[in-house]
Amino acid sequence: MAPKLRNVAKGPLDRGAVGQTADEYEQIWHGSRAEALERRKSEYERFANRYYDLVTQFFEYGWGKSFHFAPRAPNESFDASLARHELYIAHRLEIQAGMRVADLGCGVGGPLRQIARFTGARIVGINNNSYQIERCRKLTDQEGLGHLAEFLECDFMDIDAPDESFDAIYAIEATPHAPSKVGVFGEAFRTLKPGGRFGAYEYCLTDRYDPRNQHHRQIKHDIEVGGSLQDIAYPHQVDDALRKVGFELLESRDLAEETGPHIPWYEPLAGSRFSLAGIRSSRAGRSLTHGTLLMLEALRVVPKGTVQVSALLNLCAAALAESGRLGIFTPMYFALAQKPL
Repeated sequence: MAPKLRNVAKGPLDRGAVGQTADEYEQIWHGSRAEALERRKSEYERFANRYYDLVTQFFEYGWGKSFHFAPRAPNESFDASLARHELYIAHRLEIQAGMRVADLGCGVGGPLRQIARFTGARIVGINNNSYQIERCRKLTDQEGLGHLAEFLECDFMDIDAPDESFDAIYAIEATPHAPSKVGVFGEAFRTLKPGGRFGAYEYCLTDRYDPRNQHHRQIKHDIEVGGSLQDIAYPHQVDDALRKVGFELLESRDLAEETGPHIPWYEPLAGSRFSLAGIRSSRAGRSLTHGTLLMLEALRVVPKGTVQVSALLNLCAAALAESGRLGIFTPMYFALAQKPL
C-alpha cells in the first residue's frame, strides 16, 4: 500500500505547496455560512482548481478514473456499474458516431473514454484544471482513443466555443461546482445545436432533508466542504434553471430511488459489503490509508499537508455515506433536456 500511496503526492503541486494550498482551501470556509458561500461563488474557479489540484490523485487511488457514483445491481462489479451509468446518459442523449459532444467538467476522462469507445462520437472534454486536462489527454492517448477526443481548458460558465458547436452535451456530477445553475445551463444551451439534448447527473437534496435538523445541516455542510461544492440544490431548482435558459425539460428523476434489487450508491463508502475492488474507498480502507499517510508524512515521504487532504476527503466520505443512509441527498438526480428547433 505505502509505495502506491506515494503517488497521491505526485500531482501538479510542488512538495512545499501542498500544505499551503490545503490551508488556502480551508480558509475559504471560515466565517459565517453566508460569508463562506459568497466567497465560494465569487472565487469559484480558483476554489475548484485548488481542490482538484489537491485531490485528483487521491480520487484515482481510492476510486478510479471515473469520479462519480452509480447504483449497482446485485452481482454487478463496481467498475461495471460506473460504466453502465455513463452509457445510460449516452443512450438517453442519443449519441452516435460522427457527433461532436461536450463533456462538462470532464475530470481525468473516465466517462469521456467510455462514451467515445462505445459510440464512436468525438467527445470534447471541458475542464478549467490544467492538471486534469493533461492527465485526461495522456490517459486517452494511452487507450488509443485520442482520435475521438479533444480538449478545451476553459470555465464551463464561459465555454470557449462558438454558438451551436455541439450535437449533445452532458455533465456527470460536475455542475454542482458552478456558482449559478442558470449560468452553466445557459452556456450549455448557447453551445448546443437546435434539437440537441443536454443530460446531467446532479447533486441534490431530497424531500427528506430537513433544514431545521442540525444533523442534516452538518451532513450537508461536510459534503460541501469535502467536495468543493456550492450550495447543494433541490431538484426543483435544477428543473427551474433548465427551463429558465430555454430548455424543454424532457425528464427529471432521482435514479437513486429506482425500484428493484440494487446495491446503494453509497455502499462503497459505507463498506457494508466486503470487496477487494472497493476496499480502498470503504471506511476501513480510508482509515488504513489515513494511518499510512500519517506515517509517510512524518517520514517526509509525502509532503506536509497530505494528511490534511486525506482528512478532508474522509470528512466528505463519511457525510456522503450518512446522507445516503438517511436518504436526504442524491448524487444522481437525472435531468434530460432539449434545445428547441
